Amino acid sequence: MSKQNSFNRSADDTNCNCNSNENKCCEPCCDNDKDPCINCPPGPQGPTGATGPQGPRGLTGERGPAGPQGIPGERGAIGPQGPTGATGPAGPQGEDGGILSYADFYALMPPDNSATVAPGTDVSFPQNGPIANTNIGRLGPSSFFLGPVGAYQILFQVSVTEAGQLLLTLNGEDLEYTVAGRATGTSQIVGMAVVNTTSVNSVLTVRNPAGNAAALTITPLAGGTRPVSAHLVIMQIG
Repeated sequence: MSKQNSFNRSADDTNCNCNSNENKCCEPCCDNDKDPCINCPPGPQGPTGATGPQGPRGLTGERGPAGPQGIPGERGAIGPQGPTGATGPAGPQGEDGGILSYADFYALMPPDNSATVAPGTDVSFPQNGPIANTNIGRLGPSSFFLGPVGAYQILFQVSVTEAGQLLLTLNGEDLEYTVAGRATGTSQIVGMAVVNTTSVNSVLTVRNPAGNAAALTITPLAGGTRPVSAHLVIMQIG
């Protein structure tokens, strides 16, 4: 049934139309749960509802590009020099046959060795020939030092007028295996040997062995008119 004086039922009996010209919302005017009136302006906005619960955390985004490289810092000051390290072991021997140092000591007759060399007395080599390194040197006209402990090759040659012998001594002791001599003739006495030292700065000489009968004349002008040389050559080989 229609409401009084306000609404008229439409011809198709589905909607109600307002007869009034007032700008008011129409009331429902249809029976039997029909649709409400059409063409009604919306009512005022209701109050804002309460905030809902926080949603779940979203996925992590992609990693952004690397930033530009920073400006290098200034170089720090140089630190103080450290202490000197310990001396390292000796290096390998060279390619010159393993000679670590050498020295040549010689005499010229005349004027050297002007007196005879008595038994138990050393031959003089008062002049210096070529010397390499300071491991080998002289203590006097007839005595020489061998610096480092090691092996030394010794060569000597002396022109002697008489039959006789010469040998090497080490720290005043005869080295019996180094004896060289001649019975007759006019040749030189030539000796060679390897000497091993057991203490630093060992002392080496060339000696007319004690107990021999004759003093030895180191021949002047042997074989000609020029002074003849006698040599003591020492080479450190190990």
